[in-house]
Amino acid sequence: MSTVDTTKDKIREAYDNLTKSEQQVADYFLENTEISDFSSKHISLLLYVSEATLSRFAKKCGFKGYREFVYMYELDFKDYFTEKEEKEISDITRSVRKNYKDIMVKAFDLIDEDQMRRIATKLSNTEYTVPVYGMGSSGYVAREFQLRFMRLGLDVIAITDSQMIAMNASLVKRGSLVLAFSISGTTKVVIDGIKKAKQNGARVILFTASKDKKLAELCDEIVEVAYLKELEKGTKISPQISLLILIDVLYSYYFANDSFFKAEKYKRTLSALEIEKNSLL
Repeated sequence: MSTVDTTKDKIREAYDNLTKSEQQVADYFLENTEISDFSSKHISLLLYVSEATLSRFAKKCGFKGYREFVYMYELDFKDYFTEKEEKEISDITRSVRKNYKDIMVKAFDLIDEDQMRRIATKLSNTEYTVPVYGMGSSGYVAREFQLRFMRLGLDVIAITDSQMIAMNASLVKRGSLVLAFSISGTTKVVIDGIKKAKQNGARVILFTASKDKKLAELCDEIVEVAYLKELEKGTKISPQISLLILIDVLYSYYFANDSFFKAEKYKRTLSALEIEKNSLL
């Protein structure tokens, strides 16, 4: 069976149990032959159905929600491997690909849209420099966060040195916003840092896969990060992948919040980089 038919087969299997409105959605996805805008907002307007109908349709087809359905539906179309190429892929490569697929599905399923909007608003409204704590692979993510968001005008600094985290946490102003990355939730330097920052009146947001309820006492918000066994050790795929997915989603929400202003900031920072590049020629 072709992998392109996998998601459509699930729709066909569930078809008889769907309501008329849900069957209308099913017909659209069964007849569709190309990748398009499958967002719930767009499809609900296109088919004159509610977003709740899309959610029920997806669940009846065996998915956790409409977001996961769309991801798998698009993935079927994006499977570039021919039957011959599939046979030539080693078990090791296939295992890595499966891990990427699994972590992406889980990452998007965990995303809390309201939380992303809320954090994006906090970033847009903060009056102080936003420190981002991270050590090891999470430190790389902190630096990526700084690079991406600085281009949109956010006053942000990645702090990836243990002593610098300790000093910054002791000096943050009341009401300031502090972000921290720790997949395991056990990075002592980072946890001690957010604890101190919270004591000083900062608003703390921790990105972690840890289920430790004690962490909630140290933060204003915890963003749940997708996790696979041994992920934080990097034995299968890069441990920062799930964090980078969240950053991309948050970046999009942040940009959408006053997109004209942020687009202008982006042009200015991009222009500054071009000037520097030309000066080196």
